Amino acid sequence: MRVLLADDHALFRAGIASLLAAWGHEVVGQAGDGDEAVALARELRPDLVLMDLSMPGCDGIEATRRIKELASDVKIVIVTVSDDDTDLFEAIQKGAEGYLLKDMSDEDFGRTLDAIERGEPTLRNDHAARIVGVFVRRSTESQKDEPVLTEREGEVLGLVAEGSTNREIAVTLGISENTVSFHVKNILAKLHLKNRAQATAYAIRAGMAGDDATDPSEAT
Repeated sequence: MRVLLADDHALFRAGIASLLAAWGHEVVGQAGDGDEAVALARELRPDLVLMDLSMPGCDGIEATRRIKELASDVKIVIVTVSDDDTDLFEAIQKGAEGYLLKDMSDEDFGRTLDAIERGEPTLRNDHAARIVGVFVRRSTESQKDEPVLTEREGEVLGLVAEGSTNREIAVTLGISENTVSFHVKNILAKLHLKNRAQATAYAIRAGMAGDDATDPSEAT
């Protein structure tokens, strides 16, 4: 594999470079910070970037995001002393394929590189389980922070999901069309939705629509 090393410790890079060369891999470049890693990845298009998490300036997580935007096919594996759940989550969320700790043995490191070359996952089972835990926790926190619709807005959203026009909603609820339009705009803004189709999909998935409602995202 053609490998780019990104770490702010030159001695560590030299050690990893020697191992890689001994195992038949080509080190195409070395970066001392995230900005340099992004520039070299753009120029060299390596197969793999071994990315330190904590570097001055642009850190490994931000560098990972930027490299993935430039070249999504470049594999990035974080190599760090940190074993923090949040770091694990952020690295994977930004596009890293795996996460290795610097205290691993040479043998484990070699086996991991072979797995990467074969396209296999590089996360240990305990890391994977912890990442799933963070995803679940953040999802729960996100739901708690979701804007709460008023009772009237909930009624309007349910009718929108059933396909009712503003005029029909106005008649059903005994309010003016202008008021319905105002509620619809508020609903879209609160839920960060773009149109009535998205509002319909949201209402169905949230269990706020009647049985006759059809999720537009599932239409064939």
